[in-house]
Amino acid sequence: MSKQQQDFKTFMKERQNVAAAYVSGDAAPLGRVVAQESPATFMSPGGGVVRGTQEVWSRYQQDAGRFEAGSTTELEILDMAAGDTVAYWTGIQKAQARMKGEPEPVANQLRVTEVFRREGDAWKLVHRHADPLVEAAKRPG
Repeated sequence: MSKQQQDFKTFMKERQNVAAAYVSGDAAPLGRVVAQESPATFMSPGGGVVRGTQEVWSRYQQDAGRFEAGSTTELEILDMAAGDTVAYWTGIQKAQARMKGEPEPVANQLRVTEVFRREGDAWKLVHRHADPLVEAAKRPG
């Protein structure tokens, strides 16, 4: 395993902690890993596209405010790789999210692709695409 791949593997353990904080309403840890240099994009599970580092960060902060403490999440990594300056992971994010105004946690599964680049000596999130996991329709056989 290359140094970049090992470094990214270690980073992804921290990414799990960042995701857990986020679904509990705390965007601050995510703020430490989002891109500070353009370009940056976010394709939200609710639809639409956000472009630009400030715009993406603002949207992440806004969305984190919808969650409450006590939520849980897990990143199921299906594939990931890292080069010298670019890395990605793709998989399923499973959550039991406590949403403001909801009496019970909401189960949620998202298909996720995230792309990172090196900014200095750190991996930074430059693109996130997440949408609801929908089971494939069964074909008559």
